[in-house]
Amino acid sequence: MPGLAEQVYDIFVIGGGINGCGIARDAVGRGYTVFLAEMNDLASGTSSGSTKLIHGGLRYLEHYEFRLVRESLMEREVLWANAPHIIWPMRFILPHHAGLRPAWLLRLGLFLYDHIGGRKKLPATRTLDMTRDPAAKPLKSLYTKAFEYSDCWVNDARFVALNARDAADRGAVIRTRTKVVSARRDADFWTLVVRDSLTDTTEEVRARLVVNAAGPWVDEVLTGVIGSNDAHNVRLVQGSHIVVRKKYDDPRAYFFQNTDGRIIFAIPYEQDFTLIGTTDQDYLGNPAEVKITDAEVDYLCAAASEYFVEPVKREDVVWTYSGVRPLYDDGASKAQEATRDYVLKADAPAGRAPLLNIFGGKITTYRRLSEHMLEKIEDQLGKRGNPWTAGAVLPGGDFPVTGFDAELQKLKADYPFLDDAHALRLFRLYGTRARLLLGRAATIEDLGKHFGSDLYEAEVRYQIEHEWAVTAQDVLWRRTKKGLHLTVEEAAALDRFMESAVDRRRKLAAE
Repeated sequence: MPGLAEQVYDIFVIGGGINGCGIARDAVGRGYTVFLAEMNDLASGTSSGSTKLIHGGLRYLEHYEFRLVRESLMEREVLWANAPHIIWPMRFILPHHAGLRPAWLLRLGLFLYDHIGGRKKLPATRTLDMTRDPAAKPLKSLYTKAFEYSDCWVNDARFVALNARDAADRGAVIRTRTKVVSARRDADFWTLVVRDSLTDTTEEVRARLVVNAAGPWVDEVLTGVIGSNDAHNVRLVQGSHIVVRKKYDDPRAYFFQNTDGRIIFAIPYEQDFTLIGTTDQDYLGNPAEVKITDAEVDYLCAAASEYFVEPVKREDVVWTYSGVRPLYDDGASKAQEATRDYVLKADAPAGRAPLLNIFGGKITTYRRLSEHMLEKIEDQLGKRGNPWTAGAVLPGGDFPVTGFDAELQKLKADYPFLDDAHALRLFRLYGTRARLLLGRAATIEDLGKHFGSDLYEAEVRYQIEHEWAVTAQDVLWRRTKKGLHLTVEEAAALDRFMESAVDRRRKLAAE
């Protein structure tokens, strides 16, 4: 094992999901030194398994989570302005079902939704006549009324990668495929042993404070790494989604109520598909091995089929994904009733280096969670800087929320060889940094090896060099969703290419 490093970091963050990367970004931007270790890929756990919404959580009002809903609603337009390339407004259609929640209750909930969160740019709720509105076209003719309201869509895994990129650009050390295997707490600092799974090497890192942002593994870190007995803080809840061929052409999403009291969304996805989810059921296994169950597939197909004229069948499913939500265990009787709010706890005995733990949380509130965590860090390490992330754009998002179309046209003018769909996809993923990816290319051939669909070598190399991509899985299912379009053979060829490119880059860095 290499000798103890000279540097003592202010903060060591365990976990490269949205909360860990958000905290690293906020902290380094205030002047703290930061080291973040993620045992797999960025967003490889809960943060890529979401329904991909920046939303207040309309259904949380039923459980009286007013603080969480208000904070979430206030964050929608803040985050949209931070990343207008990967976050954009979406209208949601909530059909009124006479046998379920009454119309007056829905109106009340939507009135609160419109007015408690400082909405300024997102359109307000309106009532739809489903005998005339195009939103009724794909649905059964049971619904004469619906409500339409606003939330936002987010490319969740890219959201994490952009936070990590910005943190690194500001000086944070971001290490993926790096697992914390042990931690020793002394009076002044922690000594953590980390193992790089790519090189099978270990090193020691010292830090004055540790943030445990391990998501579903937060209790495992406490028991297996920290050596704490406080191991029952989170309730693991599985949420699964199915993706089917596009069910309708309308750009709006649907919010469906189910007879069991749960809800699901049907959302336009990647131009050619519809995303349907989510489920809520307790999960007792290894979070790394979570996958959709047959019962969940049947449930989602049946729930969507209650609304769509054309039933959703098991054979329609082209892809599924599942995530494990590490909800704070508040003793709720049902998984769907467990709080989605976050809880931050300090373990800072006198004369010992502090540990700060995160339980729960959701993508929409990650920035505010980070600010609240920085307040606790300041209590331990002293203040270095003021909150700054509310008005700070993420990489590629340096244009106004109303300027997306104009910026896209500029990109197409600069790179006329890109077809419309390709240009749109690149700008949605990378924003203004698409130019860094495309460089001096004047023809499609200048983008290098073609891996299938509209995925080229230039994009893959950009992800390796700037976004910590290592495997085809990282590229195809997290940083893009090209896995929906490439064949098994094309994906295998990409994996071989990446293995060679990553290995070559690692050797050059070691020289």
